Amino acid sequence: MKVVLFGGTTEGRMLSGALVALGAQVTVCVATEYGCREQGTCSGVSVRTGRLEEAEMEKVLHGAALCVDATHPYAVRASGNIAAACARAGVPRLRLLRRESPLPADAAVFSTARQAAVHLEQTEGNIFLTTGAKELAAFAGVDVQRLYVRVLPLRESLEACAAAGISGSHIVAMQGPFSQALNEALLRQFSIRFLVTKDGGAAGGFAEKAAAAAAAEAQLIVLRRPREEGADYNTVLRRCREVLECR
Repeated sequence: MKVVLFGGTTEGRMLSGALVALGAQVTVCVATEYGCREQGTCSGVSVRTGRLEEAEMEKVLHGAALCVDATHPYAVRASGNIAAACARAGVPRLRLLRRESPLPADAAVFSTARQAAVHLEQTEGNIFLTTGAKELAAFAGVDVQRLYVRVLPLRESLEACAAAGISGSHIVAMQGPFSQALNEALLRQFSIRFLVTKDGGAAGGFAEKAAAAAAAEAQLIVLRRPREEGADYNTVLRRCREVLECR
């Protein structure tokens, strides 16, 4: 029985293996080669790499009993396309969501990267961006000398940094997870006054970043998650089991 899983998260990788154990043939769709490497190899799982538009998603969904959207909580456009493709293909869709993190009372929360950038334009002090290479353009109005960024060690990430005018000495190209100690060391090394992050949940190391910001006396700035309906890992796995047992 075929299940299509749109991945990109730790929970998605866990679920693909669990679905195989339930007897499903799983097609995992990931956007990048990095996502493919993270998914790894598993008997019963085939991986399709590359960004898909709605019509291409619909083709992949053909013949599937179920679709699980396990993309990142901030992948709004991808999730919208997946939902539309499932509706057109007549395939049931489950949205796997990470639990939201409790936010420190003194965190500054914004709906978009641009809103956070406008706020930061009125401040002084160094800024550490941990929101990913895709968000760099939103901070174009901030003095580039104030910006330090942490991105995945990928060519496209470094190209985005170059396009944004970020010099090599202001780039930390590393793959997580990151401990509180490492986060704190980076904040102190670069004399960071503001730490900008998304709420990536436990798997995204949010708690470690929040604790490091507090210890280094840096203001935590959080990009609020988009609101959407979904369920946690255990609930999605249970619903998958129910669907597969009925087939």
